[in-house]
Amino acid sequence: GTMEMLISTPVQPAELMLGKVIPYYLIGLTDTAVAVLLGQVLFKVPLRGNPALIFLGAVIFLTGALFFGMLFSIRLKNQLMANQAALIASYMPTVLLSGFVIAIENMPLPIRILTHIVPGRYFIQILRGIYLKGAGMQILWIQFLFLLIYSLFMILLCRKNLKLRLE
Repeated sequence: GTMEMLISTPVQPAELMLGKVIPYYLIGLTDTAVAVLLGQVLFKVPLRGNPALIFLGAVIFLTGALFFGMLFSIRLKNQLMANQAALIASYMPTVLLSGFVIAIENMPLPIRILTHIVPGRYFIQILRGIYLKGAGMQILWIQFLFLLIYSLFMILLCRKNLKLRLE
């Protein structure tokens, strides 16, 4: 019944989408800050690059991930189904196909090709480049660009699928 109540208000689709995403966005950025801080202080992980690039990458990655989740929320209409579908469609491929757990170079060729559509791959490359090599935007721009294209695509898909009317 929440959507029906929102439909009766003068809220615009963009406002609704932002209102649903911003709290999770802030939680994600807070988690990023905590992870970077704990990495530095507790685990003594050397940060060779610019921390601002980590947050820029996180902002772009979170945008795509949150709107991807919202797309499931819009399309499935049932919270349990949306949660399970988003988990299966995003979390598992991101962990397994991003290069986080298994090096992409060690995967069979068809799987390596498949990893190119997983946004987590590009975020992991950004993090590795910044942390391990001190890489800057001049080296990582293509990964940022792929994440940005994915994020914009997810925003557009959500906007196209969100209808503020009863069906």
